Amino acid sequence: MDKFRMIFQFLQSNQESFMSGICGIMALASAQMYSAFDFNCPCLPHYNLAYGLGILLVPPFILFLLGFVLNNNVSMLAEEWRRPRGQRGKDPAVLRYMFCSMAQRAMIAPVVWVSVTLLDGKCITCAFCTSVPVDTLGNTSHPGLSQGEMKRVLARIPCKEIYDGQELIANEVAIRYLRCISQALGWCFVLLMTMLAFLVRSLRPCFTQAAFLKSRYWSHYIDIERKLFDETCTEHAKSFAKVCIQQFFEGMSTDLAAARCHPPKKAPADVGEAAEKLLGITDQGTMNTALKSWHRCKPPLNLHPSALPNGNGWAGEAQPPPQTPVSRKEIAAYYSRV
Repeated sequence: MDKFRMIFQFLQSNQESFMSGICGIMALASAQMYSAFDFNCPCLPHYNLAYGLGILLVPPFILFLLGFVLNNNVSMLAEEWRRPRGQRGKDPAVLRYMFCSMAQRAMIAPVVWVSVTLLDGKCITCAFCTSVPVDTLGNTSHPGLSQGEMKRVLARIPCKEIYDGQELIANEVAIRYLRCISQALGWCFVLLMTMLAFLVRSLRPCFTQAAFLKSRYWSHYIDIERKLFDETCTEHAKSFAKVCIQQFFEGMSTDLAAARCHPPKKAPADVGEAAEKLLGITDQGTMNTALKSWHRCKPPLNLHPSALPNGNGWAGEAQPPPQTPVSRKEIAAYYSRV
């Protein structure tokens, strides 16, 4: 059990690296899924385009959503976006930074799927086989066919076993033509995604370094604050349950002692330590009020503003010097002299 706890704590402390690894695994899984996928083009004029583009676009969209689902920061982003303003303002730049960070990781698997699909060429061949330029690649001496018959013949290009238009255009010529276009689109897509990733990861911090550092700092702060709040709530719940259970058994032991004349046992020392961790919240209603207050009106991020240094000029306007608190003994001595 301790080993699993250590692994869980390690994953929490290295969440960013862990999520990058998960996205990499999803990217490899998407490539393996496409390799194992049995692609069967319907070879019908009205279904080829829908089937080919569906295989090209629908799985990447699903993988993109899975990338968000597997990211633990999605709930944190939604909570920060939907929470009431309260005493703490919400910075849209921080929300944008959090969303962009998650979107960059979630895009890895869809990009791999689209790249592999385009480089393979089956989807484009199935989707656009009816658009092959017969006048350029086909037999111009072939007797003319109607538009419907032409599309019916061309729609069977991906299906070699039922293709019956060799006299119109060779099956291998059409497939090579469409696959060449698909691979060209695939390499262009890979180049475009690589350049876009370079611009996002490298050039954005150069132009807005201060804003980038601020957004990254406060996004880390929100994540750490949430983790510490959850840990504190867990510790409080454990201590609260321990004290409640101990009080229950103490009451039962008192009743049994009154009936059988046995003295109740002394409470263990760890229960007293648990009671100290309750932080003054010792009933259900107060705890519910505290949780609602944390959601509706989080405390402002301004710790002891009167004690902030102002000699360097970074704290804004000059603050009055903090006053030394007067103790009760000094007040009593003052009134005794009066």
